[in-house]
Amino acid sequence: MKSRVQILVSGMVQGVGFRYFTLRRAQKMGLGGYVKNLPDGQVLCEAEGERGLLMELIRELRIGPSFSDVRDLDVQWFEEFKDYQNFQVRF
Repeated sequence: MKSRVQILVSGMVQGVGFRYFTLRRAQKMGLGGYVKNLPDGQVLCEAEGERGLLMELIRELRIGPSFSDVRDLDVQWFEEFKDYQNFQVRF
């Protein structure tokens, strides 16, 4: 079943390769969406795909890359889709 999730990641998640970590994981899973840094130091990820793969992405983001320190994830699920064609880093 296809789903869409928005994940707000807080902690030491900027300047440590978090966006590209997310990009590689999401592309490997065949998900669509984006990841971007926010001005307040958090990272926002929005992804669409099979719910099981999205749950796997959430598990990966809880860990993050080796130099990150993930403190919290705020996860919101949505029923409507944006039909992303690929996954990308937004600036």
